[in-house]
Amino acid sequence: MKRRELIGYAGAGLVTALVTNLGSPLKADGQASGLSVQWLGHTCFLFTGGGVKILVNPFQTMGCTAGYRPPQMEADLVMISSQLLDEGAVDGLPGNPKLVYAPGAYEFEGIKIQGIAIDHDRRGGRQFGINTAWRWQQGGINILHLGGAAAPISTEQRILMGRPDLALIPVGGSDKAYNAQEAQAATRILNPKLVIPTHYRTQAADGAVCDISPVDEFLDLMQGVPVRRANSDTVTISSNNLPESSEIKILSYRF
Repeated sequence: MKRRELIGYAGAGLVTALVTNLGSPLKADGQASGLSVQWLGHTCFLFTGGGVKILVNPFQTMGCTAGYRPPQMEADLVMISSQLLDEGAVDGLPGNPKLVYAPGAYEFEGIKIQGIAIDHDRRGGRQFGINTAWRWQQGGINILHLGGAAAPISTEQRILMGRPDLALIPVGGSDKAYNAQEAQAATRILNPKLVIPTHYRTQAADGAVCDISPVDEFLDLMQGVPVRRANSDTVTISSNNLPESSEIKILSYRF
Protein backbone atom coordinates (compact mmCIF):
# COMPACT_ATOMS: atom_id res chain seq x y z
CA MET A 1 0.00 0.00 0.00
CA LYS A 2 1.34 3.42 -0.92
CA ARG A 3 2.50 5.72 1.83
CA ARG A 4 -0.03 8.43 2.57
CA GLU A 5 1.06 11.88 1.49
CA LEU A 6 1.44 14.70 3.98
CA ILE A 7 -0.01 17.78 2.35
CA GLY A 8 -0.94 21.20 3.70
CA TYR A 9 -2.79 24.18 2.31
CA ALA A 10 -0.76 27.33 1.72
CA GLY A 11 -3.72 29.59 2.39
CA ALA A 12 -4.02 28.11 5.87
CA GLY A 13 -0.38 28.41 6.86
CA LEU A 14 1.37 25.19 7.80
CA VAL A 15 -1.66 23.20 8.89
CA THR A 16 -1.52 19.72 7.35
CA ALA A 17 -4.01 17.17 6.12
CA LEU A 18 -3.55 13.49 5.29
CA VAL A 19 -4.85 12.52 1.88
CA THR A 20 -4.49 9.50 -0.34
CA ASN A 21 -5.45 10.97 -3.71
CA LEU A 22 -4.43 14.50 -4.64
CA GLY A 23 -5.73 14.53 -8.19
CA SER A 24 -6.17 12.53 -11.33
CA PRO A 25 -3.03 11.08 -12.94
CA LEU A 26 -1.51 13.07 -15.78
CA LYS A 27 -1.42 11.65 -19.26
CA ALA A 28 2.00 10.45 -20.34
CA ASP A 29 2.14 12.84 -23.29
CA GLY A 30 1.44 15.77 -20.95
CA GLN A 31 4.36 14.77 -18.77
CA ALA A 32 6.70 14.69 -21.78
CA SER A 33 5.61 17.98 -23.35
CA GLY A 34 8.38 20.15 -21.92
CA LEU A 35 8.92 22.46 -18.97
CA SER A 36 8.87 26.23 -18.47
CA VAL A 37 11.08 27.49 -15.62
CA GLN A 38 10.59 31.07 -14.42
CA TRP A 39 12.98 32.65 -11.91
CA LEU A 40 11.17 34.84 -9.39
CA GLY A 41 14.29 35.80 -7.44
CA HIS A 42 16.59 34.14 -4.90
CA THR A 43 15.70 30.39 -4.76
CA CYS A 44 12.10 30.90 -5.91
CA PHE A 45 11.00 29.41 -9.24
CA LEU A 46 7.74 28.63 -10.97
CA PHE A 47 7.73 25.35 -12.91
CA THR A 48 5.00 24.91 -15.53
CA GLY A 49 4.56 21.67 -17.41
CA GLY A 50 2.28 18.68 -17.78
CA GLY A 51 -0.73 20.85 -16.99
CA VAL A 52 0.59 21.68 -13.50
CA LYS A 53 2.17 24.78 -11.95
CA ILE A 54 4.60 24.22 -9.07
CA LEU A 55 5.99 27.14 -7.06
CA VAL A 56 9.15 26.50 -5.03
CA ASN A 57 10.41 28.65 -2.15
CA PRO A 58 8.34 31.85 -2.15
CA PHE A 59 10.04 34.44 0.06
CA GLN A 60 9.45 37.60 2.04
CA THR A 61 11.10 40.70 0.56
CA MET A 62 13.80 41.69 3.05
CA GLY A 63 17.58 41.73 3.23
CA CYS A 64 19.03 39.92 0.21
CA THR A 65 15.56 39.72 -1.38
CA ALA A 66 14.47 43.31 -0.60
CA GLY A 67 14.49 44.46 -4.23
CA TYR A 68 12.56 41.56 -5.72
CA ARG A 69 8.83 41.64 -6.28
CA PRO A 70 6.86 39.46 -3.86
CA PRO A 71 6.46 36.13 -5.69
CA GLN A 72 2.68 36.06 -5.43
CA MET A 73 2.12 33.61 -8.25
CA GLU A 74 -0.81 31.29 -8.79
CA ALA A 75 0.21 27.66 -8.51
CA ASP A 76 -1.35 24.26 -7.99
CA LEU A 77 1.35 23.12 -5.58
CA VAL A 78 3.85 24.98 -3.41
CA MET A 79 7.03 23.32 -2.14
CA ILE A 80 9.25 24.98 0.44
CA SER A 81 12.68 23.95 1.64
CA SER A 82 12.28 25.35 5.14
CA GLN A 83 10.13 27.77 7.12
CA LEU A 84 12.77 30.51 6.98
CA LEU A 85 11.38 33.73 5.51
CA ASP A 86 13.67 33.71 2.47
CA GLU A 87 12.34 30.36 1.24
CA GLY A 88 9.14 29.56 3.09
CA ALA A 89 6.86 32.62 3.13
CA VAL A 90 3.50 31.17 2.07
CA ASP A 91 1.02 33.60 3.60
CA GLY A 92 -0.98 35.56 1.06
CA LEU A 93 -0.41 33.31 -1.94
CA PRO A 94 -3.35 33.54 -4.36
CA GLY A 95 -5.82 30.70 -4.62
CA ASN A 96 -5.57 27.70 -2.36
CA PRO A 97 -2.51 25.76 -3.52
CA LYS A 98 -1.49 22.61 -1.73
CA LEU A 99 1.75 22.77 0.22
CA VAL A 100 4.54 20.30 0.95
CA TYR A 101 7.38 21.21 3.28
CA ALA A 102 8.77 18.07 4.94
CA PRO A 103 11.08 15.33 3.65
CA GLY A 104 9.26 12.28 2.36
CA ALA A 105 7.57 10.75 -0.69
CA TYR A 106 4.53 12.47 -2.20
CA GLU A 107 2.37 12.30 -5.31
CA PHE A 108 0.47 15.17 -6.86
CA GLU A 109 -1.51 14.98 -10.12
CA GLY A 110 0.55 11.98 -11.22
CA ILE A 111 3.87 13.66 -10.33
CA LYS A 112 5.99 11.72 -7.86
CA ILE A 113 7.93 13.99 -5.52
CA GLN A 114 10.80 13.13 -3.19
CA GLY A 115 11.73 15.50 -0.38
CA ILE A 116 15.30 14.82 0.75
CA ALA A 117 16.61 16.06 4.10
CA ILE A 118 20.00 17.80 4.10
CA ASP A 119 21.43 20.14 6.72
CA HIS A 120 20.69 23.85 6.33
CA ASP A 121 23.99 24.81 7.96
CA ARG A 122 27.50 23.51 8.59
CA ARG A 123 26.73 22.59 12.20
CA GLY A 124 24.72 19.45 11.67
CA GLY A 125 21.47 21.41 11.43
CA ARG A 126 21.86 22.92 14.91
CA GLN A 127 21.76 26.51 13.60
CA PHE A 128 19.08 26.56 10.88
CA GLY A 129 17.66 23.05 11.06
CA ILE A 130 16.91 20.79 8.13
CA ASN A 131 16.63 21.89 4.51
CA THR A 132 14.42 19.89 2.17
CA ALA A 133 15.79 19.34 -1.31
CA TRP A 134 13.06 18.49 -3.82
CA ARG A 135 13.30 15.96 -6.62
CA TRP A 136 10.53 15.34 -9.16
CA GLN A 137 9.82 14.86 -12.85
CA GLN A 138 7.66 17.36 -14.70
CA GLY A 139 7.21 17.86 -18.43
CA GLY A 140 9.58 14.96 -19.06
CA ILE A 141 12.42 16.67 -17.13
CA ASN A 142 14.06 15.27 -13.98
CA ILE A 143 14.38 18.23 -11.61
CA LEU A 144 16.37 18.65 -8.41
CA HIS A 145 15.98 21.85 -6.37
CA LEU A 146 18.52 21.87 -3.55
CA GLY A 147 16.88 24.77 -1.73
CA GLY A 148 19.29 26.04 0.92
CA ALA A 149 21.55 23.00 1.19
CA ALA A 150 24.70 23.72 3.19
CA ALA A 151 26.08 20.26 3.96
CA PRO A 152 27.98 17.94 1.62
CA ILE A 153 25.84 15.41 -0.23
CA SER A 154 26.08 11.99 1.40
CA THR A 155 26.01 8.68 -0.46
CA GLU A 156 22.44 8.03 0.69
CA GLN A 157 21.30 11.49 -0.42
CA ARG A 158 23.06 11.05 -3.75
CA ILE A 159 21.13 7.85 -4.39
CA LEU A 160 17.82 9.59 -3.68
CA MET A 161 18.75 12.57 -5.86
CA GLY A 162 19.83 10.51 -8.86
CA ARG A 163 21.28 12.30 -11.88
CA PRO A 164 19.07 15.32 -12.58
CA ASP A 165 18.44 16.80 -15.98
CA LEU A 166 18.08 20.16 -14.24
CA ALA A 167 19.68 21.04 -10.91
CA LEU A 168 19.02 24.29 -9.07
CA ILE A 169 22.00 24.81 -6.78
CA PRO A 170 22.66 27.59 -4.23
CA VAL A 171 26.05 29.22 -4.84
CA GLY A 172 26.25 32.47 -2.85
CA GLY A 173 27.29 31.19 0.55
CA SER A 174 26.35 32.55 4.01
CA ASP A 175 25.79 30.38 7.08
CA LYS A 176 22.85 28.57 5.50
CA ALA A 177 23.71 27.65 1.90
CA TYR A 178 26.57 26.49 -0.30
CA ASN A 179 29.35 28.90 -1.14
CA ALA A 180 31.00 28.75 -4.58
CA GLN A 181 33.41 25.95 -3.65
CA GLU A 182 30.69 23.83 -2.05
CA ALA A 183 28.40 24.39 -5.03
CA GLN A 184 31.18 23.29 -7.35
CA ALA A 185 31.60 20.08 -5.34
CA ALA A 186 27.85 19.40 -5.39
CA THR A 187 27.75 19.95 -9.15
CA ARG A 188 30.52 17.43 -9.68
CA ILE A 189 28.75 14.84 -7.52
CA LEU A 190 25.35 15.29 -9.18
CA ASN A 191 26.64 15.72 -12.74
CA PRO A 192 23.43 17.41 -13.97
CA LYS A 193 22.88 18.21 -17.62
CA LEU A 194 21.78 21.76 -16.84
CA VAL A 195 22.59 23.89 -13.78
CA ILE A 196 20.70 27.01 -12.75
CA PRO A 197 22.54 28.77 -9.90
CA THR A 198 20.40 30.18 -7.08
CA HIS A 199 20.83 32.04 -3.78
CA TYR A 200 23.35 34.65 -4.94
CA ARG A 201 23.64 38.40 -4.54
CA THR A 202 21.94 40.62 -7.12
CA GLN A 203 20.91 44.27 -7.21
CA ALA A 204 17.88 43.21 -5.15
CA ALA A 205 20.22 43.59 -2.16
CA ASP A 206 21.39 47.13 -3.02
CA GLY A 207 21.32 49.18 0.16
CA ALA A 208 20.33 46.18 2.26
CA VAL A 209 22.27 44.01 4.68
CA CYS A 210 23.07 40.85 2.72
CA ASP A 211 25.72 38.22 3.42
CA ILE A 212 25.70 36.31 0.13
CA SER A 213 28.10 36.64 -2.81
CA PRO A 214 27.46 37.25 -6.53
CA VAL A 215 27.21 34.33 -8.95
CA ASP A 216 30.56 35.22 -10.55
CA GLU A 217 32.55 33.48 -7.80
CA PHE A 218 30.87 30.19 -8.73
CA LEU A 219 31.29 30.76 -12.45
CA ASP A 220 35.02 31.46 -11.99
CA LEU A 221 35.42 28.00 -10.46
CA MET A 222 33.48 26.28 -13.25
CA GLN A 223 36.05 26.84 -15.98
CA GLY A 224 35.39 24.63 -18.98
CA VAL A 225 31.66 24.37 -18.34
CA PRO A 226 29.65 26.40 -20.89
CA VAL A 227 27.75 29.35 -19.41
CA ARG A 228 24.73 30.72 -21.24
CA ARG A 229 23.06 33.92 -20.08
CA ALA A 230 19.40 34.35 -20.96
CA ASN A 231 17.82 37.70 -21.70
CA SER A 232 14.72 36.58 -19.85
CA ASP A 233 13.66 35.27 -16.46
CA THR A 234 12.20 32.20 -18.14
CA VAL A 235 13.66 29.22 -19.97
CA THR A 236 11.81 26.41 -21.74
CA ILE A 237 13.36 22.96 -21.49
CA SER A 238 12.47 19.75 -23.26
CA SER A 239 14.12 16.36 -23.24
CA ASN A 240 15.37 16.83 -26.79
CA ASN A 241 17.15 20.15 -26.17
CA LEU A 242 19.09 19.21 -23.04
CA PRO A 243 22.88 19.43 -23.38
CA GLU A 244 24.76 16.13 -23.38
CA SER A 245 27.23 17.36 -20.76
CA SER A 246 26.85 19.92 -17.99
CA GLU A 247 25.93 23.48 -18.90
CA ILE A 248 25.17 26.49 -16.70
CA LYS A 249 22.16 28.71 -17.42
CA ILE A 250 21.91 32.19 -15.88
CA LEU A 251 18.42 33.67 -15.97
CA SER A 252 17.81 37.44 -15.94
CA TYR A 253 15.52 39.01 -13.37
CA ARG A 254 13.46 41.94 -14.64
CA PHE A 255 13.85 44.60 -11.97
